[in-house]
Amino acid sequence: MTTDPSTPDTGAELLPIATPARTRAALRTLIRPDRGLALTGIGILVAATAVGLLVQPLLGRIVDIVADGRPAGDLTLPVVLLVAVAVVQGLTTTLGLTRIARLGETVLARLRERFVERALNLPADRLERAGAGDLTARVTGDVARVAEAVRSALPEMARSVLAILLTLGALALLDVRFLLAALLAVPVQLLTARWYVRRALTLYADQRVANGAQQQQLLETIGGAVTVRGHRLEEQHTERSAGRSRKAVDLTMRSVNLVLGFYGRLHIAEYIGLAAVLIAGFWLVRDGAVSIGTATAAALYFHSLFGPVNAALVLLDDAQSAAAGLARLVGVTDLADQPEPAAGEPAAGEPAAGKAAAGKAEAGKAAPASVPRQRIASSEAAVTVHAVSHAYGPGRPVLHEVSLTLEPGEHVALVGTSGAGKSTLARIVAGVQQPTSGTVTAPAGTGSAAAGAGEHPVVLVTQEVHVFTGTLAEDLRLARPDASDADLRTALATVHALDWAEALPDGLATVVGEGGHRLDPARAQQLALARLVLAGPALAVLDEATAEAGSAGARVLERSAEAALAGRTALVVAHRLTQAVAADRVVVLEAGRVVESGPHDELRDADGPYAALWRAWSGSRTTAPHP
Repeated sequence: MTTDPSTPDTGAELLPIATPARTRAALRTLIRPDRGLALTGIGILVAATAVGLLVQPLLGRIVDIVADGRPAGDLTLPVVLLVAVAVVQGLTTTLGLTRIARLGETVLARLRERFVERALNLPADRLERAGAGDLTARVTGDVARVAEAVRSALPEMARSVLAILLTLGALALLDVRFLLAALLAVPVQLLTARWYVRRALTLYADQRVANGAQQQQLLETIGGAVTVRGHRLEEQHTERSAGRSRKAVDLTMRSVNLVLGFYGRLHIAEYIGLAAVLIAGFWLVRDGAVSIGTATAAALYFHSLFGPVNAALVLLDDAQSAAAGLARLVGVTDLADQPEPAAGEPAAGEPAAGKAAAGKAEAGKAAPASVPRQRIASSEAAVTVHAVSHAYGPGRPVLHEVSLTLEPGEHVALVGTSGAGKSTLARIVAGVQQPTSGTVTAPAGTGSAAAGAGEHPVVLVTQEVHVFTGTLAEDLRLARPDASDADLRTALATVHALDWAEALPDGLATVVGEGGHRLDPARAQQLALARLVLAGPALAVLDEATAEAGSAGARVLERSAEAALAGRTALVVAHRLTQAVAADRVVVLEAGRVVESGPHDELRDADGPYAALWRAWSGSRTTAPHP
């Protein structure tokens, strides 16, 4: 596997691209379950192509009948056979292409499912280093390229290659000298294909990278539009977008010129081959070695090669583009199988296996985000963090030798100023992110008082919650698919959300998410907390899970979070210090280090960093409404 270099204008460390050998191996793995379908489809296409090759000899037979001055009735049999050939070829071709298309769609669906599954398991910091544009370009543009190739190029390529091979065989049966004459075009065609392939693969890969950079710039500009306008950066962002667009357009024009040169060379090959076959036919007919009809059939055979040969070579365009896209998709699926290095060092363990390890895009989905397998060990403590350090890149340390123990059922609040490393530590404890060094251990099978306890070892809920499109019940059942309606209502009631849920137009059957009933941030967070209750994890990690509600909904959400965490071990990144007051213990982080740990009252009276935070926070509450 190769890794894309950082793009000069973004500095992003793009996700890897699989090597050609690895891409071919992955493709074989995807096709292997449907080998029978592939062999059947190819066999039917071979039969269809073989039947179609009877057209040229039959036309040659008609030419001989006319040239010899035979009765018109002698034409009846060849004409009837031509009609029969057309019908049989049409039916068999349709059946064969249908099977090949089914194979392609099945393989494509398998590729998409694997890509999505593996992408959800990528470490969050790896995605952050690559940028959203790179992954977006792969999941949209690259998947579309591969899909287009599967639906159009694959069936046509299969039929074209078979037609070429069988037609060359038919030329040899007429007279081997016709085959030799036709092969004079092959060197030009091979040189053309080589010339094209050597340039196309790199060019199309560069196009994909340029498109990813362009999308990344658009996402950053549109997503930060308010900030851009506030700092009068419109001109700079417009110029950056224009520069990346110009680069994408330049690469597109280079590909157009490449294709034009490709077609021009193919026309030269066609002229050479057809001229050679006609000259060979002239000499063979003059010497009496073949009839006029046979020479006509040979010329028609070579002419019939124009379509398949051009199609096969032209499809190299789609094949190269699809191969570049496939390599980028395989690069992502393979990346999820390997330990992720951080800051130039090997990661201490394998990637988390839980599907909730999708980062903040999937935050709030109650699915397992388990710590790496080799780090799970028996212990009396619920969680032990030992000497954990983390950096997002060389010279960018976030955590330094952090050690922390959470006892069973204990609620620990993480507090500190912005940038202290609270969210990073929370994601490492949840198994979503790999530390640069250090270990996280947890007891296997730690129970919980919640229903369904122990099904998910860890659940992470962040401030950015996604409401999935579907009914409210379906959204809740993402955490526990077998949950009954009564279970759903119990979970909603636990987090004080049942009243508004039942007041929706269709109750639990109300469609929410994109295009459905809109849930405000507070209700969306309560939905995430209800999913946590349904999942019943031994350990819950809340990363500022009440921050998005604003002051008006903060108290409600804090009550909901407290109810959801009842009876389970919890690590809470506290957005408001009221959460620290309610916690069993407060851990204070400063510049990635633990500087204080203890109950709220004890730290408040100790006149240390926490006391300073408390005075600043409680002082602001005297002049502002309580959250």
